[in-house]
Amino acid sequence: MAIANMQAAPLQSSYDIVIIGGAIMGSSAAWFLSDNDDFNGSVLVVEKDPTYEFSSTAHTNSCMRQQFSTELNVRISQFAADFVKNIRSYMGNDERVPELSIRSFGYMYLADNDAFADVLKQSQKVQLDAGAATRLMSPDEIKKNYPFYNVDDIVMGSINLVDEGYWDGAAVFEWWRRQAQERGVEYVANEVVDISRNASGKRVESITLKSGEVISCGQILNASGPRAAFTAKMAGIDVPVEPRKRYSWIFKAEHPLDQDLPLTIDPSGVHCRENGGGTYQCGGHSDVDPAVDFDDFAMDQSLWENHVWPVLANRIPQFESIKLSNEWGGHYAMNTFDHNAIMGPHTEVENFIFLNGFSGHGLQQSPAMGRGTAEFLTYGEYRSLDMTPFNYQRIVENRPIIEKAII
Repeated sequence: MAIANMQAAPLQSSYDIVIIGGAIMGSSAAWFLSDNDDFNGSVLVVEKDPTYEFSSTAHTNSCMRQQFSTELNVRISQFAADFVKNIRSYMGNDERVPELSIRSFGYMYLADNDAFADVLKQSQKVQLDAGAATRLMSPDEIKKNYPFYNVDDIVMGSINLVDEGYWDGAAVFEWWRRQAQERGVEYVANEVVDISRNASGKRVESITLKSGEVISCGQILNASGPRAAFTAKMAGIDVPVEPRKRYSWIFKAEHPLDQDLPLTIDPSGVHCRENGGGTYQCGGHSDVDPAVDFDDFAMDQSLWENHVWPVLANRIPQFESIKLSNEWGGHYAMNTFDHNAIMGPHTEVENFIFLNGFSGHGLQQSPAMGRGTAEFLTYGEYRSLDMTPFNYQRIVENRPIIEKAII
């Protein structure tokens, strides 16, 4: 990922909106603000790492799906698909912007028991009602269409081959950031070390940067990924988001499959997808899944040998002979309350806005989430998709959103 063009210090001492975190969510919100004719304010994006090396954005699987169990999450992914496929049009027909597509090999959910199969059936109804093309498959149908799978223990599969698969998230991120800067959004390579509230405590008044500047702000957007709780705490606010480690591996198969591998979610939780050129990308995590330090990206070397590879070799026997070529650890920004986005204003600090807690499906949700947040910052309401169910208030009122399709 290219190093962003950023100065170290802000050009002004006051901004209408300060965005803490300049990765995919912060840059999506910044771009949608810059694209809204009704918004004419000043925007500062503060990003502590201009290389984005350890951001969740840099470690993403870069896939999208419509196979969610709640209609709103399906609609969010549908907008993402439309945005990616029409990105140049959305970005003012700028000829520098690449034409993108979605490599729709689909997600294949595999159920090994009747209870999970019932969940897939219920979710398919939600998806079909929203216009998705999800198809349920018997083990025989799976074997006929994808003969490389071992389905001896499988009772049902679910797949959607329309707008579900790989997309170039890095390109979308790059052009959001680049166009936003060209339109006047200011990015600084710096770090927020303090957030001050006014005398009543009902509004954020200013932020303090590591370089010493104190910057006043009209509204503040927390888009700091796995560090969301750390950012909120500076303002005396709690948010249930913590970094959870997720591992990825790239491997080459001695005997590659002769057709695309859907992003396969094994009942064990291990998932694997087509990567191209006889290579595949696989992901998983340990059974023990605690919060980790913000800077802990160390690999668990035993996880591959003892769990992930045996699962793969059982599910796809052609993967018994493979060679690892790359591996890394990244972080989910895990919402421990209900694994869904946290958006909208704090219930007491009215100008502190959340864009947090995506729990592994943030990249694919970033177009709709950035658009919705920009609308809220501009109008005080959502005008495209109603994102109100995701607002922070549900946490205070203990109203979790039950989304059954979490990977």
